[in-house]
Amino acid sequence: MTETAARSAYAAAGVDIEAGDRAVELMKAHVAATRRPEVLGGLGGFAGFFDASALARYDHPVLATSTDGVGTKVAIAQALDVHDTIGWDLIGMLVDDLVVTGAEPLFVTDYIACGRVLPERIAGIVKGIAEACAAAGAALLGGETAEHPGLLRPDEYDIAGATTGVVEKAKILGPARVRTDDVVLGLASSGLHSNGFSLVRKVLLTDAGWSLERHVDDFGRTLGEELLTPTRVYARDVLALIEAVEVHAISHITGGGLANNLVRVLPAGVAVSLDRGSWTPAPVFSTVQNVGRISQPDIEATLNMGVGMAVLLPAASVSAAIALLGARGIDSWVLGEAREATGDAASVVLSGRHSAG
Repeated sequence: MTETAARSAYAAAGVDIEAGDRAVELMKAHVAATRRPEVLGGLGGFAGFFDASALARYDHPVLATSTDGVGTKVAIAQALDVHDTIGWDLIGMLVDDLVVTGAEPLFVTDYIACGRVLPERIAGIVKGIAEACAAAGAALLGGETAEHPGLLRPDEYDIAGATTGVVEKAKILGPARVRTDDVVLGLASSGLHSNGFSLVRKVLLTDAGWSLERHVDDFGRTLGEELLTPTRVYARDVLALIEAVEVHAISHITGGGLANNLVRVLPAGVAVSLDRGSWTPAPVFSTVQNVGRISQPDIEATLNMGVGMAVLLPAASVSAAIALLGARGIDSWVLGEAREATGDAASVVLSGRHSAG
């Protein structure tokens, strides 16, 4: 069978190879903008190459890796036909899981599955991924776009990815460094980020019947614009913080909420108390809670409630940390404190009420 005949047969099955080739051409410039000096070769090979000799500057380099997706937030992007922000959500989920260990993200690979390859749409998705990679300092080393006719509708897609980074073994952050007199610093999220959208969509779109085009006065914009707000990518800011002040552990607040993620970086015998009165969540959080009549424990176990990162550090580091983050455009505040637990288990407790906006 000739290549032309094979392509025709594949097209008859619903896979457009020419569209895939055009999508690759459209995304090349976006990918090139993320290039680091360690990247070898270009886009289009079977594998991406990253020169590991760059790790020679480390005394004991340890590789770190993270993989994730965006979840059902992609349904919002598809409904609004806006595809160049969802990549920021993907990279935020990837590199910010990595950076909390103290690791520098080196490169990212992505995977896009779609019902039909529309080159401009795929290029838009990759544009957002590449912009976020550049913001994080990571190279977009490669990826895959797969057409799944019959499994996904023509306008449906899903995205996922993986990232690899490196950290000096002696500088890995985590529970072993946490002390009972540490302070917990909260770093503001940009909104919902990329978690809890199954609940958000059910409450606002399905149950309440709100339209994505509905203007919400509390948001100052449409519901769709609010929901599509990209995840904040903290990677370079967190690395700058670690370099400037003493930091013991960091938690990326994603699915499961603040308490469930923060307890993951606590050692046995340490309890953390957090004061809700120390911050005011953005209106989107109270809107979801009030419209859905969701209890405080349930909403806090699902959404980030305005806290994108929680940092455990000595009290002596707090003022410098807040000043550094503020200079980089990130609001931060004292969220709570660590203390010795009454039992062996680590725990996180929230108390008080959020301050009025």
